[in-house]
Amino acid sequence: MIDMFLTYFIIGLLVSSFSIAVILLIRKWFGRQLTAKWHYHLWMFLFITLAIPFLPTHLYNFYSLFSGGGTYQANAFSSDIETNKNNVIQSLHAIQDFSVSVNRLDLSLLNIGVMGLWIAGSLFFTFTTIRGWMKLRAIKKYSRALSNQEVLAVFEECKEKLQIKKSIQIVTSNRVQSPMIFGLFQPYIVLPSQHEHWLSLKHYEYIFLHELSHYKNKDLLTNYVILFYQIVYWFNPLVWFAFREMRLDREIACDTSVLHLLDDHSVNEYGHTLINFVDLSKQSRLPLVTQINGSKGQIKKRIEQISTYQPGVKKSRRQSVFIYGLASIILTMQLPVISAFSTENDPYYFHHEGTIYEDLHPFFKGYEGSFVLYNSDANQYSMYNEERSTLRVSPDSTYKIYSALFALESNVISPEESTLSWNGTEQPYDAWNMDQDVSSALKKSVNWYFQELDRRTGLETIQSHLRDLTYGNTDMSGGLSEFWHESSLKISPIEQVQLLQSFYNNQLEYKESHIQAVKEALLLEKKGETHLSGKTGTGTVNGKNLNGWFIGYVETEDNTYFFATNIQNEDDASGSKAAEITLSILKDLGIY
Repeated sequence: MIDMFLTYFIIGLLVSSFSIAVILLIRKWFGRQLTAKWHYHLWMFLFITLAIPFLPTHLYNFYSLFSGGGTYQANAFSSDIETNKNNVIQSLHAIQDFSVSVNRLDLSLLNIGVMGLWIAGSLFFTFTTIRGWMKLRAIKKYSRALSNQEVLAVFEECKEKLQIKKSIQIVTSNRVQSPMIFGLFQPYIVLPSQHEHWLSLKHYEYIFLHELSHYKNKDLLTNYVILFYQIVYWFNPLVWFAFREMRLDREIACDTSVLHLLDDHSVNEYGHTLINFVDLSKQSRLPLVTQINGSKGQIKKRIEQISTYQPGVKKSRRQSVFIYGLASIILTMQLPVISAFSTENDPYYFHHEGTIYEDLHPFFKGYEGSFVLYNSDANQYSMYNEERSTLRVSPDSTYKIYSALFALESNVISPEESTLSWNGTEQPYDAWNMDQDVSSALKKSVNWYFQELDRRTGLETIQSHLRDLTYGNTDMSGGLSEFWHESSLKISPIEQVQLLQSFYNNQLEYKESHIQAVKEALLLEKKGETHLSGKTGTGTVNGKNLNGWFIGYVETEDNTYFFATNIQNEDDASGSKAAEITLSILKDLGIY
């Protein structure tokens, strides 16, 4: 969670800023086509979009919407997993896993710093909210019930006009200077006791209609939502500006709903009532309340709206629906970008009828992992952890299978002459400090050998091959020597299995001798008529093994099974561990 906080912080900043910008532009361009009520309700889109960073990514992952067509099944494991691990040790001796750490920018301290700053800000604004809530409690505690029967009669008439049956307490207090309403479950309308000497029954009617309209429109609930988002998004000034505009639109919408209930003469009187309160009220705005007054600038805008009010004019509902549809489309367009950004890597769209989704979690204890198996004879995929099976990550040393093929196809080496001389530079492993051919280099995963092959093959040629194969995202922007090692090139486990099928059956249309040379280099072990071939890969960043691969295939007397296992955790996800998990699963399935 901590290591991803900066990512979610940036997502929150981008989502909130983009959504607010869209809503403000739509208000500017189409404001005249919207009624005051629809104008205010346009802000409800902001409530929805601000929730996006808190949602699990699979809920707005567009790629997962199209996956499926398979069967989910629970596994009854045929034998004890720990026993399986002991039985695969012999096979693991044939698998050599070598890795060199790459240095990448460590953002952990920045993550912690940003998270600490956000928590501090959130706590501060939570504290100010609690202070405001305590003031409301004091207002409620020291208020007194309204006893003026004439005013109470007006209040009941207003409730009847708005068809409100809920019991609402009406009190007076010398702690407030402007009428207000608050209370989510038990609403209170509070009247300023010091203004009783000039408030007429008509004034009371306007006040009650205004505050009761807030109640009817569920504005008391939106107060809580606004406060929550202000605490969460306190760092974005656009959010504060947006909610200030939203409150103003809410007051204008409430004014308009009151004006619908008044005659022409009363419209002017209602406006004068607002003016009287802005002159008298010096009280700062309290949280969780709606007040009839506001700042002088807000009152000015409200008076302008009241002065231009025309009771007989109705704006097109069709236009409003169109504008809302446009807003929803534009705001929805950010979801795929957010999904890709939040997962760091691109997902791969996969669909195959008859895919079996298995529960293999006991094999992956301590790891985020996935396993994909393809049964050639049955033309059937089995998959554990669909989300991670389609998630593209760095291929690390598993790419070397194709590096060898590209070099063979480009005549950089040949099946008969594939030896490269070691240049004497000390390598991290003794097994690398010698001349290598394609077979020894694949078995020992010799970095310098394949980096030299890639250099001789050339970036443009490799890029062309990657595109022809549709090798993951085909991105070589990380540089010729490192693009495959925890860098720009990404591929998913399901794509690894699909490419292995193409390689094994030579659907790539490469020279058969080249395919055969790589197959021989990938062979790890024989058990009678059953052969195991494969390649490990380990992604080591800043000295920590973060990404482990084991991909390959099992050839039996009458079938071939292709597999890919990927595991990840904070410091112990290696290719050898992925191989151990894979062999345990294959043994449990009775394949190897």
